[in-house]
Amino acid sequence: MTADGLIQEPTLRVRDLKTQFFTKAGIVKAVDGISFDVHPGKVLGLVGESGSGKTVTGFSILGLVDEPGRIVEGDIIYRGEEISRAPETRLQQLRGNNIAMIFQDPMMTLNPVLRIDTQMIEAVQAHFDISRSDARDMAVESLERVGIPSASERLNAYPHQFSGGMRQRVAIAIAMINKPDLIIADEPTTALDVTIQGQILYEVQKLCAETGTAMIWITHDLSVVAGLADDICVMYAGRVVEQGSVDDVLDSPCHPYTAGLIGSVPSRNRRGQALQQIPGMTPSLLNLPAGCPFKSRCSYVADACEQIPDQTTPIAGRNVRCHYPLRVAEEAKL
Repeated sequence: MTADGLIQEPTLRVRDLKTQFFTKAGIVKAVDGISFDVHPGKVLGLVGESGSGKTVTGFSILGLVDEPGRIVEGDIIYRGEEISRAPETRLQQLRGNNIAMIFQDPMMTLNPVLRIDTQMIEAVQAHFDISRSDARDMAVESLERVGIPSASERLNAYPHQFSGGMRQRVAIAIAMINKPDLIIADEPTTALDVTIQGQILYEVQKLCAETGTAMIWITHDLSVVAGLADDICVMYAGRVVEQGSVDDVLDSPCHPYTAGLIGSVPSRNRRGQALQQIPGMTPSLLNLPAGCPFKSRCSYVADACEQIPDQTTPIAGRNVRCHYPLRVAEEAKL
């Protein structure tokens, strides 16, 4: 909402997105009908176990899903423009300038045979009519923002001359350099120490607040999401199972999977006791079971869960895919 009370249009709308991979073994439903909005200046946390569809969601938004995968259904609307079926030339105009992605592996961003200054200056000049000197100044400022010491000198280095954590900070700096409308961050601070992670998170929040940049932060770390995000989508087996404000969802989960994730955080367990964990494993996305896909791991399972597909239900200011959300929420308070 703006200062004059008007509701801002979302920077990004995702509606009923389905991304599938057509393999010899069958069809993998990596993303299976998810919907969410990301608003200017806000951070959406996308959380879940490995294989839940978080990264494929990010790749789908940027049009980076390659064969044998493709978007088979749904809409991705950036500032009113449907881009899921946009030509590659249009997507290239958007990538890096309007929509940027920070990959988990920094070498997906960095070219190993080019100096850092070359890569950062090209990232600016690809979208703006600006002198090389001004572009270099922007590069120095962006490196300093993510905590690179002697930024002006380090611009002359090659990626192999940086540690893994430093390379990741350079990749984050490249994503932030053009102050894009939307940044998709795929677990970008996993390889960083706690001090640098805190600095990056501070700069990310500052960028969003000052420039109105919207952000999707993909992670499995609930502690990061709790301090960073405004809203949260919890993904399981390619679906969003719970969605709402980060405070509501983490304080009072309504889906048993969300409750299990929160319960398995080490700080929630007593010293000396075994860590809580969600039993079992995520079902194969090649052959999802009938009914609720979480039923084999759920302590609330009942007859309805065995055969009736889970449906999204609005409850307590959020959306939940569970047959018994109120029961889960009530027991989570105890």
